[in-house]
Amino acid sequence: MVRMGAKWTPGGRTTGIGSLPHRSTKAAAAFAFAATSIPAIPTLPRRSPAEAMICQALVGVHGFDVGPYGSLAVNLSAVDPQAGIKSDLTDEAFRGTLAFLQLAQRSGYRGDVKWHFVGPVTLGIALARAGVPARQAFDVAVNAVRSHMDLLLDAVDLFIADARQIVFLDEPSFFEVAEENFFLPPDAAADLISTALARIEPRAIAGVHCCADVNINQLLDTGPQVLSVPVTDGLLEYSARLIRFLEDDGVIAWGAVPTSGPLPVTAERPWRVLSELWCELVRRGADPLRLRHQALITPACGLAAHSVSVAERLFTIASEVGTRVSDQSAAAHFAYGA
Repeated sequence: MVRMGAKWTPGGRTTGIGSLPHRSTKAAAAFAFAATSIPAIPTLPRRSPAEAMICQALVGVHGFDVGPYGSLAVNLSAVDPQAGIKSDLTDEAFRGTLAFLQLAQRSGYRGDVKWHFVGPVTLGIALARAGVPARQAFDVAVNAVRSHMDLLLDAVDLFIADARQIVFLDEPSFFEVAEENFFLPPDAAADLISTALARIEPRAIAGVHCCADVNINQLLDTGPQVLSVPVTDGLLEYSARLIRFLEDDGVIAWGAVPTSGPLPVTAERPWRVLSELWCELVRRGADPLRLRHQALITPACGLAAHSVSVAERLFTIASEVGTRVSDQSAAAHFAYGA
């Protein structure tokens, strides 16, 4: 187990975000190792709905039954936020994870590993909308996320000796926190994520990902070491906070490769958009060295909705963008001794 704490400067390395479109666990695992410089444990919801983020989080949770097509049935009388959760890596919901770890062990892989799990706010929202009273829903969510994170942290340590783990809480529904009549006050919702991040930090680099249009200030208030968001002009609204985050040694996982709308065919457009955003941040006071040294490059979101061939193309583009960032980072390090 690697203890965290030292400053981490990925310098343009690449990793994945969320799901892959593969139906074969072995093919997905092999792809995950080949596609990026930091292999990301994939989830495979097209192989089985059990690997969808909400279904995966409910493995072993009392009072919930996930149907074969991902439907969720709730027995309110059996829901107990304090009940123990039997996390099980051999469950159908973790087949993609297990295949990845087994391949890592067979190949003798030693290095960084990134993985993600649904965050407590997004899970709590899903449970509340399934009919669980709000307070109970978020208590169950916190317990489930904590239990499964412990399982996965232990599993990676078991299969990959001395791995540095990079763990993202996936919070696609966090934008709802700002809406009127949300289930919780915004600060209470942020505290749920902060508590989950604090549980990760002694053992891994802890990040938060949201691919929705979200208030970056509220997301950073949760205290992540890594912020993972798509590259858009809207980030400039939060330029002062992003600059301060970088100055505090935070890492930004730039979702530079679009995964919806017009998809890129080459790296030129994603690179241009990222470069223009960085140039504007520098004009507003960002340190150009920190922008590059403290950068991860990723697709904007998961890729389960696309074909395998499209996923291959988008990861190739991410790799090309990452190489350009790495080259600039290395050149700056040499020129300035930073």
